Amino acid sequence: MIAHIQAPAAIGGRITAPPSKSMAHRAVLCAALARGTSRVENLEFSQDVDATLTAAARLGAQVERGEGWAQITGSGSVACPDSPVDCCESGSTLRFLIPVFSLCGRRVEFSGRGRLLQRPMGVYEKLFRAQGLEFDQSEGGLAIRGPLASGDYTIPGDVSSQFISGLLFALPLLQGDSTLTITPPFESRSYVELTLAALRDFGVQVDWADETRMKLLIPGGQCGRGRDYRVEGDYSQAAFFAVLGAVLGGITIEDLRPDSLQGDGAILPILERCGARFVRDGSSVTFEKAPLSGTVIDLADCPDLGPILMTLALFCEGETRIINAGRLRIKESDRIAAMEEELRKFGADIESTQDTVTIRPAALHAPAELDSHNDHRVVMSLAMAGLCAGVPVTIRDAGAVAKSWPDFFRVLERAGAQIEVRDE
Repeated sequence: MIAHIQAPAAIGGRITAPPSKSMAHRAVLCAALARGTSRVENLEFSQDVDATLTAAARLGAQVERGEGWAQITGSGSVACPDSPVDCCESGSTLRFLIPVFSLCGRRVEFSGRGRLLQRPMGVYEKLFRAQGLEFDQSEGGLAIRGPLASGDYTIPGDVSSQFISGLLFALPLLQGDSTLTITPPFESRSYVELTLAALRDFGVQVDWADETRMKLLIPGGQCGRGRDYRVEGDYSQAAFFAVLGAVLGGITIEDLRPDSLQGDGAILPILERCGARFVRDGSSVTFEKAPLSGTVIDLADCPDLGPILMTLALFCEGETRIINAGRLRIKESDRIAAMEEELRKFGADIESTQDTVTIRPAALHAPAELDSHNDHRVVMSLAMAGLCAGVPVTIRDAGAVAKSWPDFFRVLERAGAQIEVRDE
């Protein structure tokens, strides 16, 4: 799919943040592992969330879908699938489910697409092999045989929090108690807090051992309880329109909980440091146009904001330096390399190391045809770059947005953008 986006004379209006993909994954999985029926409301059936819903059924839960909701009935146990579990391109789905499916005690195979099966899994491989369990990963698939045992686990804190969350979903189901120690530096802590909040909401108790919050106490023999649950709005997706509002003004974003635990809620303090002007009224945030300045941005706890913050930097006076960005290189694309390549087509002055990105002011112009690199966040960031710069953009393989926000272009049209979409 090719998207041609024309910048209008004016852009603005009210948009509602889409449902949080992070919380949707967690709510669906908690519901599938609980005993009883749950109704999860405010769902966006993106490819990633669809992968987790499909996997929930492979766990043995009964799953019924409606418009914006899913009803999930779990038995409190884990079934053994008789064919590979397709995780599509969803890292959360795969990493959350590996420890969970290990509990069935039989060989379980996983499949995926894109770069998913190339993404690092060494943390799990080490844990499985330490217990004499099977863990085989190749470009064609991944196979495990469990079950993981209860006990004391240690995981480095500078790897993806998805490994920690995966164990948090699985270990309470075992009969024995467990502990999980995270060694410093503990990055992406906020995502672990989201998992703990979801588990508590479904009646599973996991607690920090002390005020340092580096060790978790996980009582065994726990089974969650079905409940009604509403997924909150997504700060990571709202960030694209927040940057648009910070640069051009006139944007109001609704359904952003002020008490959210989402690490990507950092978008608002980051924009404020850059000079953005906005007013919060409950769960709504309204932006007005203001001059912006570069700053140092630390992505350790909010890596998904990386691409749109690189777009933001194009419209800031002075240098913007983004640090602790190395994890962006192992996402759906190498997001640092992808954004560097595409933003240079606008005339950006951008350079990077393995772990940092530096962007300085430069005169921008209409770019040559842009490439999505099969990455949803790259597509959305490039679309916003064109609108903020007031130049038309054409993005190849723009259908990648379906991974997280299928309605992205329709929402952008409602904000005033002129969009023509055609098949490649």
